Amino acid sequence: MWIVAIGWSYVVILMAATETSFVAGMMTFLVYCMIPLSILFYLTGGKRRRAKRAAAAARTEGGPGDGLPFMLPHWSVAENTHMAEGTGVAASCDNGSDSGGGDACGGDGGGGGGD
Repeated sequence: MWIVAIGWSYVVILMAATETSFVAGMMTFLVYCMIPLSILFYLTGGKRRRAKRAAAAARTEGGPGDGLPFMLPHWSVAENTHMAEGTGVAASCDNGSDSGGGDACGGDGGGGGGD
């Protein structure tokens, strides 16, 4: 679908370039390219809009994908990554960096090593 739209746009740009004035070229581009392609994309995007509406309705009803953060089990988190307490967000702990550990990784939050 996109390749057809790009090809048609190219053809219409060449048509608009051969017009006698700038205004005529802009009108040719709008009438032959922008308006028909916008209608075409609107008509063919109905499935996507219905799916978005259904997903939004499922989130408000508490169905699948209810908007709660995804909680990883502790065994699936990498060895140098720990779960920040109560957030469900994994915090990366690079012990050799200048960023310090922070309280999510058990560090004091101060500057890291000064090598």
